[in-house]
Amino acid sequence: MSVPKAGIIYNDIKPIAERVAIEVKDKLTAAGWEVQLATGVGGMLGYATPDSPVCHTPISGLIPPGFDSEMKFVVVLGGDGTVLAASRQVAPCGIPLLAVNTGHMGFLTETYLNKLPQAIDTVLAGDYDIEERTMLAVKVFRKENVVWEALCLNEMVLHREPLTSMCHFEIVVGRHAPVDIAADGVIVSTPTGSTAYSLSAGGPVIIPGVPVLQLVPICPHSLASRALVFPNTDPVNIYPVNTPRLVMVVDGNAGFYVLPEDRVYLERSEYGAKFIRLQRHEFFRILREKLGWGLPHIAKPTSVELP
Repeated sequence: MSVPKAGIIYNDIKPIAERVAIEVKDKLTAAGWEVQLATGVGGMLGYATPDSPVCHTPISGLIPPGFDSEMKFVVVLGGDGTVLAASRQVAPCGIPLLAVNTGHMGFLTETYLNKLPQAIDTVLAGDYDIEERTMLAVKVFRKENVVWEALCLNEMVLHREPLTSMCHFEIVVGRHAPVDIAADGVIVSTPTGSTAYSLSAGGPVIIPGVPVLQLVPICPHSLASRALVFPNTDPVNIYPVNTPRLVMVVDGNAGFYVLPEDRVYLERSEYGAKFIRLQRHEFFRILREKLGWGLPHIAKPTSVELP
């Protein structure tokens, strides 16, 4: 009988995450599991610089050593940034993530440190569901050669340096006619990313599981340029018009310089991010707890006596 395998990915700049990672490894090892540890740093996509404009790692090159499709689950210890990094690290292997919040917002996490022992016991008992989230494959073509690629769980943002400068884009969604957009930048977001940057830029909230993507102009220079929701079966091609270059950011931690002759291509990835859910996933509850959506209004008094 083969030994079951599990993984742990943690934020190594947080001492508590590193300490808990060791504790979880010891607990799983004592229960007869083979455990591999990795940090979320391997899922960070890096930043290009003017002197080094390309920092390219293939999508499959982010898988940590010792991680493979035989793993039953991976415990992620960190905030949303660590979860985003971990999703890129394990998505090609199809490993579900148990995300444990050691950060602040924790929008993507499932449980907290004070509930981790019970959560581990529940997972070991197999009493959980798996929710799959859509990811984007982002590629930059230069003379028809892929010079950069990444998996994206939240959003891809394309803008100018500095951000508050007008950009011009020609954008093709699926087989539809090209559209021209003048704005500070553009965002292409998944439903998961609809509560991140695109929400701040005026885009709608999309419930996870709806098979769509959205295109959101950032501060558009037109009353007609508004967020567009379209099927996730439609690929997106973006042709920048600006000179000398634009900056592309994926999930808030990758930077790449896009030149005027480049083409940015986005499509739904063949890989999805899988999350372990210990209870029925109630998206409206998360919106209320994390973003204050739908909180009841407190009525004002009908009369006020002035002093």
